[in-house]
Parts: sequence; structure tokens; C-alpha cells
Amino acid sequence: MKQSLRGKFYGQTNRTISLNGITLTDTVYTHNKVDWHYHEHAYFTFILEGNVIEGNKKEIYNCAPGSLLFHNWQEPHYNIKNKGFTRGFHLEIDKKWFDNLALSCDGLQGSTNILNPDIKLLMYKVFRATKIDDMCIDISIQSLLIEMLSKMNCNTQSTLHKMPRWVLMIDEILHDQFAETTTLDELSRMLDIHPIHLSRDFSKYFNCNLGEYIRKLKVEKALSLIALQNKSFTEIAYECGFSDQSHFTRCFKEFNGLNPSRHRKLLFT
Repeated sequence: MKQSLRGKFYGQTNRTISLNGITLTDTVYTHNKVDWHYHEHAYFTFILEGNVIEGNKKEIYNCAPGSLLFHNWQEPHYNIKNKGFTRGFHLEIDKKWFDNLALSCDGLQGSTNILNPDIKLLMYKVFRATKIDDMCIDISIQSLLIEMLSKMNCNTQSTLHKMPRWVLMIDEILHDQFAETTTLDELSRMLDIHPIHLSRDFSKYFNCNLGEYIRKLKVEKALSLIALQNKSFTEIAYECGFSDQSHFTRCFKEFNGLNPSRHRKLLFT
């Protein structure tokens, strides 16, 4: 089985940034199929444009723009690229980086399809940091990566401690129905728990209130739609369940720190 070394992916790499124990690459995928292989280091793959299928020993992921995967060291997988332009952003982490910071990676085994919107929003910030040429890029990306890994470890610990069934159910419902108008009473009936219980305990597991979490999911979806380049911001706003473009822009800036047009410009430069 082939091993891919640091900074090497199957395509045309537009840019590589090497920091202290971290390597970032922006790559256009050119191979229709990449057979089973593994990488030298643990890494994230973030799909910026196009679509790709990725399979590992346990699962197969259909990755559209905004999909975020994590692979541990030497985790075998394969890739199939759909027709059309496909571009990925990768963040590789040397083992020594974890050791130098005395960070545990015990909860990061295998391959993972990351759905947590907080982690995805942080990854967008990592990508945007690579577009800003200043002396703070190293500390910015190191800090963002530590925050991402911390949230991943928290998710793993919550799973190990067996979250209540309603937590997994509501996360699935909200991912499917974030663009629809849903009331607290409707969610409570679907989950068969009291509205006060749901409202009170939601932040315990999601680190924000219910309304904020729904807005994050809407913004996350908007980010993936911006990558398609064929939709106006007004169309994206309504497709994601915002009342109008102005509301969309305010929420987008709240969670990303910049407006949609600025994000689109950075994405395609």
C-alpha cells in the first residue's frame, strides 16, 4: 500500500505552507481514482469545491463543499473524484506537534466525518488565515487547531459517557431541518421530552442555546453553497432559511467575522 509523505496529495498543489509541526496545502484533485493508501501524518481534509467519495475500513463518505474529514496516522483509505473541478484544503499534523504540547490524541483514532458546526467554522478560519500574509499566521493557526482538537476530544468524551438519546436525535433533526421553521414545542414532541428540559439542557451538550445552534447550521450550509459559485446571496439566504439577505449577512458575519462577499473573494483567490 502506498504511503503519502508530508504535503503530498494526488493532484496539483496550488500552495504549501509549512509551520512548526503543521503543513497546509491547497490542492486541485486531478486523479479520477486513488487506490488504497495512507498518509505519513494525521491530517484534516476540507473540501472547498467539487465532490469526492472517500472510503475507509468502516465507512464511505460522499463529500461535498464544506465536508471535513479527519484521518489518524497511517489510516488506509481510497478516493473517487466525481466529474468536474474538485479542490481540497489539507492540514497535516506531525506527531511531534502533539508531543511538544503534551496533547493527548487518544480520542482521535481512525477516520472521522466531522459534523460539528463549531469545528467546521474554525476550519474556515484556518483556511482564511492562510490568505492573510502577516507575521501572526503561525500563532493564529496553532491556536485555531488546538481549539478544534479540544472540541473533537470533548465530542469523544461525551460519546464515551453515553449522552442521552435525545441529544443525538435532536442533532440529527436539526441537521436535516435547520432551514425549516420549527418551534420548541414541536421539537419537544418529536423527542418526547418537556420543552423546559430541552431548553435548559441543550446548552450542556452543545455549548450554546438552541437558536444559536440553528443559526450556526444555517451559516455552515451557506458557506458550502457559496463554493458552488452559481447562486446569488439572496438565493443562498432563502435556501438556508434566513428571512432575507440582510439577516443572512448579519448572522454570517457574527460567526465568521467577515461578510459573505469577502469570504467568496478569499475562497477563489
